[in-house]
Amino acid sequence: MNGTKRSAEAVGCQSTSGSEEFIPTTKKRDLNDPVLRAKLAKGMGHNYYGEPAWPNDLLYIFPVVILGTIACTVGLAVLEPSMIGEPANPFATPLEILPEWYFYPVFVPNKLLGVLLMASVPASLLTVPFRENVNKFQNPFRRPVATTVFAIGTAVAIWLGIGATLHIEVSLTLGLF
Repeated sequence: MNGTKRSAEAVGCQSTSGSEEFIPTTKKRDLNDPVLRAKLAKGMGHNYYGEPAWPNDLLYIFPVVILGTIACTVGLAVLEPSMIGEPANPFATPLEILPEWYFYPVFVPNKLLGVLLMASVPASLLTVPFRENVNKFQNPFRRPVATTVFAIGTAVAIWLGIGATLHIEVSLTLGLF
């Protein structure tokens, strides 16, 4: 019992008087101890010792480090600018690039026509509720004008979609004419 009690006191635990149970207690060490001071100087200490991170580090040191890093980056970029490539010309699109497949029908080499086609897609979708309520019939076969417009629009979209994948000279004719 005495050996157990001594070892419990050595590690900072107390034992109850009548049983073998140990109740751990935390005891702050003496900061004047030279061995502990040497460990703390090496950075092997516990969080209970030393200077707290809030507010000293987080409010004063971190902003200085972050702003210093940004200042170094901006300073190097201003003093020694390096270009990644040649400057881009927004009016000269290379012929070999292609958009995603769902943009093929509105991808044409003429810039103005391409922009107008892109604007016509949502504009035509906005008119659908008004065009649907003109005729009282819901059957597509009883609405020949709407069915014809839909069929022609689908055919033109497929035609332009296939043409966007071909070479520029045969893109609109698909090489048939």
